[in-house]
Amino acid sequence: MADMGLVVVGAAGRMGQALIRAIDAIDGAQLAAAVERPGADELGRDAGELAGLGRLNVPITDDAEAAFSRASGVLDFTAPAVSVGFAEMAANAGIVHVIGTTGCTPEQDREIAMSAERGTIVKSGNMSLGVNLLGVLVEQAARALEAADWDIEVLEMHHRHKVDAPSGTAYLLGEAAARGRGIDLRSESVRVRDGQTGPRPRGTVGFATLRGGSVVGEHSVIIAGEGESIELTHRALDRSIFARGAVKAALWANGRPPGLYSMLDVLGLT
Repeated sequence: MADMGLVVVGAAGRMGQALIRAIDAIDGAQLAAAVERPGADELGRDAGELAGLGRLNVPITDDAEAAFSRASGVLDFTAPAVSVGFAEMAANAGIVHVIGTTGCTPEQDREIAMSAERGTIVKSGNMSLGVNLLGVLVEQAARALEAADWDIEVLEMHHRHKVDAPSGTAYLLGEAAARGRGIDLRSESVRVRDGQTGPRPRGTVGFATLRGGSVVGEHSVIIAGEGESIELTHRALDRSIFARGAVKAALWANGRPPGLYSMLDVLGLT
């Protein structure tokens, strides 16, 4: 069977380069094209050389539509508005779209879901096995522990360059807690505390966000009761874990019918 040809969009960024290295390292995948925004300094450079692999004879282009036409899938860790456009383009091209982009608005999520009616999309706030397993554990714990007696807080820290908050992973973990509790996260969460806030509302899910340095990603879910607490933690030491997960998601999705899938589907954790 021929290797699955994959396009990396945002190829010149740190995550894009990690994706190129992951494709090179994983059997069954090959780099079909590398895309950057119009006017980027890296246009025309060899994607393999930029990622530290040596020459792959894949020059970086700004023509996404042409790149999609000669591939079977696209790996996308760009920006919400950009991912919405790529979702439609991938559906039109009939190729798999793996989305690791975070910070989408509800409307942008709806637009991506509409593209998934015609195309095969895997979208997740985090592509690592460890984080998705953590989400399953959080949901189980939230279901088992009474909301009246146990408070749930999601704490996350990322590097200084991250632009959205809370992180997509924090939302993934918050959604897991909300499913366990049977509540709506958007109406039953606390994301900012400042000044005289009063007592903590019972049953809500709290978020705390830290930014600094070069931290790849650290997430803890603290479940605090009277006289005891439980802490579930995941630390990402290298962004290659997300890149490998994205490539494996593309390979899993190849040939599957249109629909909006998650990493829980990929990992068989649903």
